[in-house]
Amino acid sequence: MMHVIVHPIQMAMGFIIWSVWFVVVYGGMSVACAVSPPSVRQGNVTWINAVLLGITLFTTLFLLGLAYRCWRARPTTDNRQFVVWVAFAGYLTAAIATFAVGLPILGLPPCL
Repeated sequence: MMHVIVHPIQMAMGFIIWSVWFVVVYGGMSVACAVSPPSVRQGNVTWINAVLLGITLFTTLFLLGLAYRCWRARPTTDNRQFVVWVAFAGYLTAAIATFAVGLPILGLPPCL
């Protein structure tokens, strides 16, 4: 299992996951608003916000889990340590970015 964690693709995977999340959340919101826009009177309590918040929380926790996995599997003596540390930093940064970009879901109506 150690070989999977130290693969060089891990260094970019956090930002790949973040970019897929970004496209899914904002593209999905645009499609949902075009197909079935909720009433303006509902404010931010809509089914669209609930789904987007669920996707955001799942992605954030998934990225934090991957960062924790890199943290636990970090080698101490060989040259693969660089890959694991960069992967850890990438996953952690992507998790923070996912949460920060997803925060407006709590306070804003989806279809402005």
